[in-house]
Amino acid sequence: MHKASDRIENLSESQTIAMSQRSRELQQQGIDIINLSLGEPDFPTPMFINDAAKKAIDNNFTKYTPVSGYQDLREAISLKFKRDNNIDYNINQIVVSTGAKQTIANAVLSLVNPGDEVIVPAPYWVSYIEIIKMAEGIPVIVEATIKNDFKITAEQLKNAITDKTKMMIYSSPCNPTGSIYSKAELAALAKVIATKKDFYVLSDEIYEHINFVGKHESLAQFPEIYEQVITVNGVSKGFAMTGWRLGFMGAPKWIAAACDKMQGQFTSGTCSITQKAVVAAMNADPSVTFEMRDAFHQRRDYVLSRLNQIEGVKTNTPEGAFYVFPDISAFFGKNHQGKTIENATDLSMYLLEEAQVAIVTGEAFGSPNCIRFSYATSLDVLEKAMNRIERALNDLN
Repeated sequence: MHKASDRIENLSESQTIAMSQRSRELQQQGIDIINLSLGEPDFPTPMFINDAAKKAIDNNFTKYTPVSGYQDLREAISLKFKRDNNIDYNINQIVVSTGAKQTIANAVLSLVNPGDEVIVPAPYWVSYIEIIKMAEGIPVIVEATIKNDFKITAEQLKNAITDKTKMMIYSSPCNPTGSIYSKAELAALAKVIATKKDFYVLSDEIYEHINFVGKHESLAQFPEIYEQVITVNGVSKGFAMTGWRLGFMGAPKWIAAACDKMQGQFTSGTCSITQKAVVAAMNADPSVTFEMRDAFHQRRDYVLSRLNQIEGVKTNTPEGAFYVFPDISAFFGKNHQGKTIENATDLSMYLLEEAQVAIVTGEAFGSPNCIRFSYATSLDVLEKAMNRIERALNDLN
């Protein structure tokens, strides 16, 4: 009998990827599936970034790259952090990786020992828990409710910290909820974080540029916790560069050095052509992202207006990213043609089979009363999807 390692056996499959794969299988069978399960912008990469990549190819940037990234890219990222986030990171504090997911894994595996506790506010991005498990850490889930816009309070954080706490991971703007921590909310969390000096926080800011309410706020801007924060970002979401695969961190120098050491044994430096393209993205004025942001804002308003017309669906108002995360627990116990909806996973499968719309169960994100829609597609597609969803939910009794 073939058996993978315990590490792999204990690892859960990404439910966002699994749902997307299932919808592709149905599409291949000729079924008209609308896929709202994956978080991927439907916009093309801006042409000035493509042009920088073409120039890099013409100039033969095709050799191995430094593990932490080209110097000119790290200099551009350093300037971006100062310009956009009011954070000073020199190039020795910056590590470029093959996507923000690798950046997060590098940080967790470089800091967490077996038995260390890692605080994760729920709802959380699906991979946080599994990466912590790979490091043999213990996830400590702190539940943020829809009443508090899916954000934890300073009091909740204080109550979750123990002698074994090593780290916290959170995102703002958040995947899956779209919630954004304000400067005042982050300042309150910073006061708690500062009370435990061997406590590190990974701030996942990959959705920074998809913000509908104003200036993005970074946790590392607060000087009292600057040495405790790892700021993670990338280009997949804000610059529509999902397939280019580049993420980066700014961190205390010793953490950056640890991640460089780990990456040197796993993947070494990321793609040379991508790096040269991202130099152009980092040096660009952030206003180049506004057109896409404004389109997402319009789509959010449309999806919310439709969901709020369906009896039993409860929503907050996401302030960023491109997701809505409604509470659909009012449908639990209802049925259609002999099928009873027991939980969010049942409802997700019901919508896939009956409405031919792929979404993701909230159980994947630590919130079993919710489901996640991505609205990273055209208004025409969203209208078609919402018509199907409304009809299918109204059929439940």
